[in-house]
Amino acid sequence: MAIIAEKKQIETSWDYRNANTKKVTHCFHSYPAMMIPQVAERLIATYGKGANLLFDPYCGTGTSLVEANIKGINAIGTDLNPLARLIARAKTSIIDIHVLDLYLKDFNDLAFSLNFGIEKPPVILPKFKNIDFWFSKTVQEELAVIKKFIESISDENIKNFFYVAFSETVRESSYTRNSEFKLYRMSEKQREKFNPNVFSLMTNKLSRNKKGLIEYIELIKDKKVYSDIKNFNTVETIGDIEEKSIDIIVTSPPYGDSKTTVAYGQFSRLANQWLEIKDANKIDNKLMGGKRTKIQKLDIKELDTIIEKINNIDNKRAQEVFSFYFDYYKSIKNVSKTIKKGGYVCYVVGNRKVKSITLPTDKITRIFFEQNGFKHIDTFVRNIPSKRMPKRNSPTNEVGKTETTMNNEFIVVMKKI
Repeated sequence: MAIIAEKKQIETSWDYRNANTKKVTHCFHSYPAMMIPQVAERLIATYGKGANLLFDPYCGTGTSLVEANIKGINAIGTDLNPLARLIARAKTSIIDIHVLDLYLKDFNDLAFSLNFGIEKPPVILPKFKNIDFWFSKTVQEELAVIKKFIESISDENIKNFFYVAFSETVRESSYTRNSEFKLYRMSEKQREKFNPNVFSLMTNKLSRNKKGLIEYIELIKDKKVYSDIKNFNTVETIGDIEEKSIDIIVTSPPYGDSKTTVAYGQFSRLANQWLEIKDANKIDNKLMGGKRTKIQKLDIKELDTIIEKINNIDNKRAQEVFSFYFDYYKSIKNVSKTIKKGGYVCYVVGNRKVKSITLPTDKITRIFFEQNGFKHIDTFVRNIPSKRMPKRNSPTNEVGKTETTMNNEFIVVMKKI
């Protein structure tokens, strides 16, 4: 039975309260619970000295990949969300700015003409469930014009650059409440006043992202580095990554199953539907804990005790929690195979609450890695003043009864023995 002693350092220097978290290509696209670049940068600088290859097994939009490349380190990332992979790929791709400018000029000319009442070109509107529920007809037509323009771009990296701006434009021109991760429709009164300028939204995103891209290119122009964005599930496999080939992992895994914590799939659904991603509404089911697993003892005191407590209150929630940690263990077991002897793993995790019971994911992460040949180096506790995630939830599911969720996160550092 695993029992561990506490070893944690609370350091306000990890907070980065006033830091610019949208520097270089990190400005490209909002996304739930993003790891801030300053944390990734510091972890790579501290534990990645002499590293040649970084791996992020839950890479999201590629924060650690960007920071690795800036430091001259090659990077591999994988994520099951197609939108996340698109953003990560765009953030780490080098584009000829002169060629990009030609496409930007063509798009700005198109936007200018349409903003001043020139007849829209003929387009075919996409057909997906509830499109009229989330978008006005005018917005649908304007988004379709933009999508048609992007589809005409021959350069794949430039096309991805435009698609990333398009994705944010889709969300911000929809009827969803943009302050939420999950899809919640605006009230009727809000919808009556909602009249987004779709072309201006898109133009502003493109302009902002171009500035970030230029900054990124300048930082890596003398470095021969790459980022390889893959699509495999670490719960099941390590894909084509060679065992013992990775020098360092810097990542922020999910806090729990996507349906009950940070809804990555819901956040991405509208953009993925416009991008014609198959089964865009089923992404949350594919993520860790997305499929229910029968509760069983794992012989880990911290985890078994908590699952039992939750199970005494709510069997369904206990199964959801167990399913997540069961997948999480299988993922860590696979991820552990990729690390070289002496290599480091840095997991930035959160300890969420379920039924008012705190889940010690930092301890559980440590135990899982120790069972796979690692020793614990340190756990740093940082405040999360700016991380975009829900501050309160309803752990008891009683109407009006909420609690704070996570105000801290834990940086668990392990080393391969």
